[in-house]
Amino acid sequence: MEDPKLVTISGSLRAGSYNRMLLREAVAAFGPAQVTEADIRFPLYDGDLEDAEGVPEAVERLAGQIREADALVISSPEYNKGISGVMKNALDWLSRVEGPVFKKTPTVVMSANAGRTGGETGQFMLRSCLIPLQPDVLDGPMLCVAHAGDEFDADGNLKNDRYRKVLEGRMRTLRKAATG
Repeated sequence: MEDPKLVTISGSLRAGSYNRMLLREAVAAFGPAQVTEADIRFPLYDGDLEDAEGVPEAVERLAGQIREADALVISSPEYNKGISGVMKNALDWLSRVEGPVFKKTPTVVMSANAGRTGGETGQFMLRSCLIPLQPDVLDGPMLCVAHAGDEFDADGNLKNDRYRKVLEGRMRTLRKAATG
């Protein structure tokens, strides 16, 4: 059997973001997979732009990657007690693609943030924004890495065993859902 297809989406565009670090750890914990890192550098959603030019090719490409995925991991920071702008924009564009994109794809949501709650409020908001898109967001303990600047080493690895155990458990559950 071929390795499952895993798509990762970071709600932060910064190359050195804590959420990208967390996604790398998630991929390692998930195990062998065909991994696609989503590119959500889309133009701001604008209905006039969509009418004039259609859905951007980059959005269609990501929609296709998600449709083909066996599993999805989203890690997004909390900005001002909410979802990051680039994540919301990506979801808005993905909602404009013809046909279902997420089709009940098993999905784990997590966050890493500099603040003391680890992005908990943003994660709740992200989950709410995902409802109309209908991925199968898996229940389980929330992974909210607080004070993220102190929780990763110089190589981007999680230092805290408590977070690592939650991450490993979430990825075992996701892998089981992805492979049946």
